[in-house]
Amino acid sequence: MINSSLFDVTILQRIQDNLLDLLNSCNDFENARIISSPRAVGDAVQEILGERMSECFPKGTIKDFSDSFARRAMADVAFMDFQENYFIVDIKTHNRDTDFNMPNLTSVERLSRFYEDDKNFFVILLAEYKILNGKIKFDAVRLIPIEHLKWDCLTIGALGWGQIQIANARIVNIDRTQSRKNWMLQLCDVMDLFYPKEIAKIEKRMNYFAKVRAFWQIR
Repeated sequence: MINSSLFDVTILQRIQDNLLDLLNSCNDFENARIISSPRAVGDAVQEILGERMSECFPKGTIKDFSDSFARRAMADVAFMDFQENYFIVDIKTHNRDTDFNMPNLTSVERLSRFYEDDKNFFVILLAEYKILNGKIKFDAVRLIPIEHLKWDCLTIGALGWGQIQIANARIVNIDRTQSRKNWMLQLCDVMDLFYPKEIAKIEKRMNYFAKVRAFWQIR
């Protein structure tokens, strides 16, 4: 369990409702140029939340809010609570009318280092929407610490050390009782299966280029 009042059921629901109201009150999402591009929607949501997300928290719950991060940083926004927990938030948007997408979350190596400190939390903010009558309508905003995502909806992509991804953004399974320890141990189990498969792929590629070399050496 997370030792922070932010993830008390009542407070969390209030924050999520405030975030949903904020996004649905913005005129930006009537702009045809933004509506036509999922990337533009994501950029607009990130900009709005960078400027105004802190307004959505009850007074006296967070401090040191920031949205000043490099493009490739783990976080889009970050803040601390008054128990000195540090939250970095990765903002994701999902058009519910699309059949499939697989959003990247973070590197397994970066997350493992970040989570060596029990007061660090990597949180996904998932804003889900539909397009109705030429306007974007947000129907859910969820704040999800990554350790509350069940492994049956996650996968690992072959980028760097491995990239944690939501396997299908239409299916996001959450267990808010799941402990970080159990989740990280499951991550280790997943990587124990993932890396041997990657080794086999690399060996196959090496064998292929051994044949390419042999072909060119005799020409």
